[in-house]
Amino acid sequence: MQNSSAIELKGITKRFGKVVANDSINLEIRRGEILSLLGENGSGKTTLMNMLSGIYQPDEGQIYADGKQISITSPKDAFSYGIGMIHQHYHLVDVFTAAQNIILGLSEEKLDIKNTNEKVKEICSKYGFDINPTMKVYDMSVSQKQTVEIVKVLYRGADILILDEPTAVLTPQETEKLFDVLRNMKKDGKAIVIITHKLAEVMAISDKVAVLRKGKYIGTVNTAETNPQKLTDMMVGHSVTLNIDRPKYDNVKERIVINGLTCLDQEGITKLNNVSFTAYGGEILGVAGIAGSGQKELLECMTGLYPIKSGSIKYIPPEEDKEIELVGLTPKKIRSLGVGMAFVPEDRLGMGLVGSMGMTNNMMLRSWKSGKTPFVNKKAPEALAKKIWDDLEVVTPSTSFPVRRMSGGNIQKVLVGREIAAMPNVLLTAYAVRGLDINTSYTIYNLLTEQKMKGVAVVYIGEELDVLLELCDRILVLCGGEVSGIVDARNTTKEEIGLMMTSIGSKEAK
Repeated sequence: MQNSSAIELKGITKRFGKVVANDSINLEIRRGEILSLLGENGSGKTTLMNMLSGIYQPDEGQIYADGKQISITSPKDAFSYGIGMIHQHYHLVDVFTAAQNIILGLSEEKLDIKNTNEKVKEICSKYGFDINPTMKVYDMSVSQKQTVEIVKVLYRGADILILDEPTAVLTPQETEKLFDVLRNMKKDGKAIVIITHKLAEVMAISDKVAVLRKGKYIGTVNTAETNPQKLTDMMVGHSVTLNIDRPKYDNVKERIVINGLTCLDQEGITKLNNVSFTAYGGEILGVAGIAGSGQKELLECMTGLYPIKSGSIKYIPPEEDKEIELVGLTPKKIRSLGVGMAFVPEDRLGMGLVGSMGMTNNMMLRSWKSGKTPFVNKKAPEALAKKIWDDLEVVTPSTSFPVRRMSGGNIQKVLVGREIAAMPNVLLTAYAVRGLDINTSYTIYNLLTEQKMKGVAVVYIGEELDVLLELCDRILVLCGGEVSGIVDARNTTKEEIGLMMTSIGSKEAK
């Protein structure tokens, strides 16, 4: 059965209103192979896999399992054919143990938890997972939670696994550990599909790569016979330069100086502890750390959105006037003092944009108070919306189309474009390219570099260490809310940063 066909998709089409998400897709998934599924935002990758997992049903086409035509109308149907999908956002009950989450929803009402624990241990031992079945989810790291999700589908008998962005929030060490597990599963004859944007990982783990573009199937290639450049060209449809320029700005100046910053959440849990660093105008300062290390709270403290227990945040204007202490100031007060700060938050719609508004009205959120009459002038916001629409190739019917109905990548383009257009002295970005395809990601990288070369202090929180090493001038590493070290991005390695993210190896902050 090794390398035999597990699933075949023939002529699969899926429409959402007038939008054709998948257009006559033909795809084969084979046992004993790892298939990477690549494509730009909106190319139809997740939609296609959601039809295999029973979340959507195709409008046209057929699905075959082991050569026989099947119908998948629910996740329960998918499991009956051995198909399990591990989504990017985990669906676990925090107060339950790993084993309790794994058996949650199974039809057997009187399950023996002791036998369940033993079976979970057997699965973990067989493939190389590291998880304690009696451990509560709220005590787990992100990678352990992901392990529970994978073991959950294996426990239900899945031998065709679909993983959506499985390494998005993992350290390099955790990623390599996951890859070792996937290789063991491949040896056992499992068919594995990975949806990802990370080309380096595609080359490292997959046997074949299938590429979608604008809902159409472009082709499948053997990983050993291709390279990141060829794959990008297939995704985009034309040649794309994959190099990130990192010019040096000769006259860097202190712009934000943070000393002893400490903050607590509403339950009194320390989120940042004695954090100190300087962000310079004319540099991109990267911030690395596993999920929940205090990245979000750091930027919100800097913008007046998060209460601060102690410490200092000083803003030094480009004109080198008297420095301004930001601790204790509201966002409105910070802006009224002339602090040129722009913020791209992690929560795009919750904090960054108003979902029910179109691009124009969201542009106007930054300028509606600047008029001299009670009437709002929409000319400038409309012009800015159209400029961002053209420059960043935002896919939307019009500038009045509600942003909540756009794809995640297009929402991010609108938000980043608006904040950069404000011409800030300090630009704070949290996961600015999360969910963006390769082509658009490089557009954003170039925009951030342009800001740096204008003397802007750019703080970039990112997930991909390869990008942090290429894009940034220095990298601040957070571990458990503390600074594990600050390193020169030109003279460090991904492995060194990975160790610092787990507090094993640290360098003195500068």
